Amino acid sequence: MSNVMYNKMWHQTQEALNSLLDNESQKMTEPQGNKVIVFQMLATFYIKYVQIFRNMENVYDQIVHPQKRLLIRKILDAVMGRILELKNEMVELEMTEFHYFDDILQDLKLAPQQLDVPIPRYFVKERLEVIKEREKILSQILSECGLNLADSKYAAKSIPMEEAIKLIQVAERARQGRLRALFMKQIYLQECRAKEIKLLGRKAADTGVAALQIQKVWRGFIQNRKTLKAREDEMVFLGMKPPPYFNDISAAIVQSEKVKHLRNEVQQKHEENYKKALVSIKEELKAMEGLGIKEHLQDQIRQWFIECRNLTGTFPEYPNEEEGGSAVIFTNKTPEQVVEDILANQEEEEKLKKKKKKEERETRVQRRKIDEKKGSQKDKLKEEDEEWKMSPSLFLKLMEEGNSSYKDVWLHKDESWNFPQDYDPEIIKEEKRRELESEIRVQVDELMRQELKNLKLAVNKEIELPGKAKKAKKQGKGKKGRKGKRGKKDKDLTADRTIDSLYKELVEEGLLIQAVKVNLSDYIGEYSYLGTTLRQVAIEPMPSLLDVRQLITLYGILPLGSAEVHEKAPLVKSLLLAGPPGVGKKMLVHAICTETGANLFNLSASNIAGKYPGKNGLQMMLHLVFKVARELQPSVVWIQDTEKTFYKKVPQAEKRNEPKRLKRHLPRMLKLLKPNDRILIVGTTQRPFDAELQPFCRVYQKIILVPRPDYASRYVLWKEIIIRNGGLVTNSLNISCLSKVTDGFTQGQIVNVIKEVLTDRRIRQQAHKPLTAMEFITMMTSMNPVYKEEEESFKNWYAKTPLGRKRMLSLTVGNKEKEKEKGNKKVKKEKRK
Repeated sequence: MSNVMYNKMWHQTQEALNSLLDNESQKMTEPQGNKVIVFQMLATFYIKYVQIFRNMENVYDQIVHPQKRLLIRKILDAVMGRILELKNEMVELEMTEFHYFDDILQDLKLAPQQLDVPIPRYFVKERLEVIKEREKILSQILSECGLNLADSKYAAKSIPMEEAIKLIQVAERARQGRLRALFMKQIYLQECRAKEIKLLGRKAADTGVAALQIQKVWRGFIQNRKTLKAREDEMVFLGMKPPPYFNDISAAIVQSEKVKHLRNEVQQKHEENYKKALVSIKEELKAMEGLGIKEHLQDQIRQWFIECRNLTGTFPEYPNEEEGGSAVIFTNKTPEQVVEDILANQEEEEKLKKKKKKEERETRVQRRKIDEKKGSQKDKLKEEDEEWKMSPSLFLKLMEEGNSSYKDVWLHKDESWNFPQDYDPEIIKEEKRRELESEIRVQVDELMRQELKNLKLAVNKEIELPGKAKKAKKQGKGKKGRKGKRGKKDKDLTADRTIDSLYKELVEEGLLIQAVKVNLSDYIGEYSYLGTTLRQVAIEPMPSLLDVRQLITLYGILPLGSAEVHEKAPLVKSLLLAGPPGVGKKMLVHAICTETGANLFNLSASNIAGKYPGKNGLQMMLHLVFKVARELQPSVVWIQDTEKTFYKKVPQAEKRNEPKRLKRHLPRMLKLLKPNDRILIVGTTQRPFDAELQPFCRVYQKIILVPRPDYASRYVLWKEIIIRNGGLVTNSLNISCLSKVTDGFTQGQIVNVIKEVLTDRRIRQQAHKPLTAMEFITMMTSMNPVYKEEEESFKNWYAKTPLGRKRMLSLTVGNKEKEKEKGNKKVKKEKRK
């Protein structure tokens, strides 16, 4: 796609954002009491922001102009943060992490796939070199310690020579036996045919009958072929079957990928040119316009001295450096305007003195009236509390600023001269002039302060008393000292060591591990199409795998990937993934690290057993982990089988490992994490009901229940994984049957079965022996599914969590209100009768 096309996409996205900001500013100011209407409003805003986010991310990834990319990046981060804020509002309103937008998607005429929150590609792209260097260092340390799993995975076992010869002999004899059996079969069939001919006798060959027989068979074969082709074409036309070359990669897609890579190279070149231009243009401006700016500022300040002297009779007080110097006075103002402001301030001071006397009299009268109105005000406050109001946003201002700068600079800008979309030197000159002016102003302020002192001495013979300045300095020192006492920092236990040495120690101890490269898109699932209908009937549906994937993106990947979003968005320090074994909890942890380029620290109870013993050792271990995690952000601290850390009763077999070592320290470490620290603590558990509920829920802010896949997810999973492993989906393979039969089985079990069936030999046999459903079903007979009782136990446990309790209370209160409304309607009908 050309530069013109991406510019057009950007302009369209900015128009959509502008209209959405106007609509949001109108609706958010209106307080509302109906929660259904509020949720519909929040959901529509959320979906529209997701669409803007998708378009803006695509534009930022492919647009080439470096100055445009800076503005787009600012707006992109703001839109990301706004999506997280709206998600937080919906969670507080509905008291659940999972929301369903079926009716809204129908109104907006959108597909469920468009609701998927994308992961910005710049998370990894801009840190690609750093990530590669870190992976090299990690693999080098692991190979030196002999812990490199990639090499040891494919190590072959040594076999004695005699045993190897016997195996080869057995295989060769078996091959020769199979060939001889085929040869003997052919001889036997020939003998049988010869016997039949002798018994029946030879008949004269009729060429006409033979020709008719061949024609009959051939015409039947051709007609059967045509009917099958017509049936397939009809299924494709109806949309019930993909076209024949649907899965093949077309030449256009290959060409588009090449163009994308070329555009990325052009991006890097333009950014390098832009950085060089920032330095060169500033030096040129300093040489050409530096003296002129200095003289203009001096003349401006001198004129201010003279005007103030003529009007007030005294010279003005010059602002200090802490206050901002002369920039505070002359921000977009001329000396004449400054003098007018001074006179206006004097008049206002006189008016304020008169008003104070009147206000003192009025306050006495008002106090009496306030006491009388307290009762009525309490009732009004209760009504106001019932009305819902949106919490203040930190990202709306950023979006409005970005939108206004887009309108001022880029909306009507003529770029016909800039065909290659390189940097614009005029915009750089404007920015660098401001920087130069601020730098020169500091120098001018020092000179003009001295000049003001000389003028006071020469004209008024005024001398500044040094005592005032000393007092001010002393006061400043005292304040600094107090601030220093308040902000006590923790002792650095490894102040004499480098980060590289700490990194190496953690890798050698097995606390810092290598994340498996898995994308979040590999976590295959389908949208839940019955969510809203089930909730309307007061049935809480199990979340779909697509809903879980979206929560991982919102709570884990987006805040870790963007520093600005992590600082200002609703802070999520810890995350818990609970679900039966095989549903993909471990895969999701590795996907967070892959998509953000984060380090992975393993603080599982089984991994830290026997390492850093004692209280001091445990303190040192946590200090090492979190110090390296802060220095090499973003980082993920993973606690596998985290229920062991919060056991109700430790089993006898696990008492030696001390699984509850981190129970007291984890809440403290969470308190120490600040918005600047892009560190996420992720826990995974298969048996959350074995843990103490209160401390468990205090540590983990967000709890995500990962379910087994439903029918739609199983259908997509079977099809996708078979194709990825080299299988061919034909008419003989009934995937719908497979997804119905495997109800209750997890994703991990399905993937293992597919890998066991699709061996190299079976893949080669597909041409003459296509895959069937029975091959996979027979492999699953030895596996145990997730039964309904186990699923209900997870549901019951989740209902006891803080958010689960709030959800249950909201449902019971809502049902009671509905029953009251129905009862009132019945009474009204009876009265009418």
